Amino acid sequence: MWDMTASYLDSLAPTAQADTASKSSVRSSEVAIQVIDRAMRLLDALAAHPDPVTLKELSATTGLHASTAHRILNDLVVGRYVERVDNGLYQLGMRLLELGSLVKGRLNVREAAQAAMRTLHHQTGQTVNLSVQQGDEIVYIERAWSERSGMQVVRAIGGRAPLHLTSTGKLFLSVADPKQVRSYAQRTGLAGHTRNSLTDFDQLQRELAQVRRHGYARDNEELEMGVRCIAAGIQDDTGKLVAGLSISAPAERMRDEWIDLLVHTAAGISEALGYEPSAARA
Repeated sequence: MWDMTASYLDSLAPTAQADTASKSSVRSSEVAIQVIDRAMRLLDALAAHPDPVTLKELSATTGLHASTAHRILNDLVVGRYVERVDNGLYQLGMRLLELGSLVKGRLNVREAAQAAMRTLHHQTGQTVNLSVQQGDEIVYIERAWSERSGMQVVRAIGGRAPLHLTSTGKLFLSVADPKQVRSYAQRTGLAGHTRNSLTDFDQLQRELAQVRRHGYARDNEELEMGVRCIAAGIQDDTGKLVAGLSISAPAERMRDEWIDLLVHTAAGISEALGYEPSAARA
């Protein structure tokens, strides 16, 4: 009788363990959501005050216990989302400004580029991409294409690719500090995707020198065989390179006469963002 009971309990054990794990996962998720909600309440409370705020005020405003608010604020301080100033006062941190500037810049360039991208697509019949740098990669944030234009190379919005294998990525590397470029090469190992990929540092440096000299960049089947791209840079009102405008096409369809169109279009978008070439040269 004992053996039968033990066997029966053993057969239930996996199900019981699974149920326990599932409940634990749900509880962890609920706790995480609760922490995020409390952090957002603290950030909103700080945003509502133009001057630094005491822990006591934040606790009263958010309804959080002082110890709970203090613990979450400490984590936000570490992440630079909140700054602790003299006398135990708190204010919003610089990380929020950095993130806000990134979002603002990306939204502005996307809005400024859309109409021009559609025009460039109609002129070339090929896909036009708008990309920004994010770490060691570019991210596609907008595109202009049409199913009626025949064979095209369509990049997914949100898709990523290494800087050194893309025309837009080369634009960003070309304006980076030489130490940053070398650090990028060491970090990534300049891994290649095709036989045309630039995997040698000296070769990449020569390529970037050409980009700086000509004012545009090429991807000669370096990311994907059978696909070529050309890209021109988009600057904001401070002259900073904020995005790359590129044309992607099947290798045999790419035309050098599109380069002037591309460069002109990118310049027009830069001007829409407040960029003044004459001021940059001065």
